[in-house]
Amino acid sequence: MRSDIHVCSDPEAAHDRPVYTLGDRCPECGAPAENGAPAPFDPTDRYGEYRRRARSDRPD
Repeated sequence: MRSDIHVCSDPEAAHDRPVYTLGDRCPECGAPAENGAPAPFDPTDRYGEYRRRARSDRPD
């Protein structure tokens, strides 16, 4: 899912709070803006268990 709302990619350095915009750049600091939507989650994902097992950063 892609959102039209973007958030400043550098919020800690330049802002006290997240800055949202519809453009590709932050209106306050000029930094690039990134997609503000969270990653999709599907509880009916058939292969989620296998994907979690295959992760390399998972302790054995």
